[in-house]
Amino acid sequence: MIRRALIAVLLSAFAAGPAVAAKTETPSKDAPIGQYVDVSPVAVPIVAEGQLVNYVFVTIRVNLTPSANASKWRGKEPYFRDALARLGGRGSFGDPKDYASVDAPRLVAAFQREAVAIAGKDVKNVVITAQTAKQRRGLPEPGPRPPRDEIRP
Repeated sequence: MIRRALIAVLLSAFAAGPAVAAKTETPSKDAPIGQYVDVSPVAVPIVAEGQLVNYVFVTIRVNLTPSANASKWRGKEPYFRDALARLGGRGSFGDPKDYASVDAPRLVAAFQREAVAIAGKDVKNVVITAQTAKQRRGLPEPGPRPPRDEIRP
């Protein structure tokens, strides 16, 4: 008896799911689209004393001015992503106190220049929306290390 009741409740829940989902509001075509471009995550290498110690996957949002054509610049997202990848390859943006994150102010300042080079006066500012480290454990301690010839096996 309880089994039948349980089956009936589960079936009604599954049947009600699409009906509830259909009632959620979908944005209309007339609704304004945000004035920004979200750049897909890019792996930024973290280098300490010439050695690769980690990667941090960084997601950046390029905020645009109100007069900018957001859909045009969203189509150029691969250019922004490429600029971020090239920027990461030019130098390390690792936080000197934590090898599981980037030095956000330095990266934002450098990427702001790259974004302005791509989109010109349509760029208002740049913000880091997410950063996820490839590794969180097993990283070397930040700070000065002894010279290699003083390290004993």
